[in-house]
Amino acid sequence: MKSDKNGQQIITVRVQPKSRQQQLIQISETEFKARLISAPDKGKANAELLAILADYFGLAPSRLRIIRGETSRTKLIEIKNTKRSEKMNR
Repeated sequence: MKSDKNGQQIITVRVQPKSRQQQLIQISETEFKARLISAPDKGKANAELLAILADYFGLAPSRLRIIRGETSRTKLIEIKNTKRSEKMNR
């Protein structure tokens, strides 16, 4: 995954809420598709999305933020300080 000099990365995620199972599919280096069990009600699907992305990247959920598309199926997610976390995992 590429990041800028501050260690921040932007990815695009296409969300499919109310799926039978939870699944995260990487389409390209910066594009993902997420199938979520939660309904898009009161932020439940967004919270589930951030949780599975945090697990996928091995980061704390606090390092992820939806910067565009909170109420849309296509979301831009900012991943903060990826360089620092990559160094910690080595």
